[in-house]
Amino acid sequence: MTDTQLHLVCPHCASINRLPAQRLEQNPNCGRCHQPLFAAQPLAVDTAAFQRHLTRGELPVLVDFWAPWCGPCKAMAPAYAQAAAQLEPYVRLVKVNTDEEQSLGAQFNIRSIPTLALFVGGREVARQAGAVSAGDIVRWTRQHLPGR
Repeated sequence: MTDTQLHLVCPHCASINRLPAQRLEQNPNCGRCHQPLFAAQPLAVDTAAFQRHLTRGELPVLVDFWAPWCGPCKAMAPAYAQAAAQLEPYVRLVKVNTDEEQSLGAQFNIRSIPTLALFVGGREVARQAGAVSAGDIVRWTRQHLPGR
């Protein structure tokens, strides 16, 4: 990464933080609430938080569209958490419960769950349906990131 400034959405208070890209790996905290900007865990988001991360944050966003009744979704959850620990701070990982956020499922035409979708610059660049391992999540994500 270069000396550019990145806009990051705080996972705790949703404020926008401007951070030099070279500080990503220094465990930065939010300028407003002073909580860590990264927790090496996926964030459960509602529609408003999802839109904020997609449109105001400048990191790629990896989304797990899931539902609590879905067996494969539950089985993949630990792998997704492990992938978060490996992909942060260069990718923001979020989880969208399609039962609670049906409008997002409809907006992105989610037909099966779990479905992973990778967004770069607010645009979907890749999609993967079905449960996968942590290693596969990390490899798949990295292969679809620009400049990686």
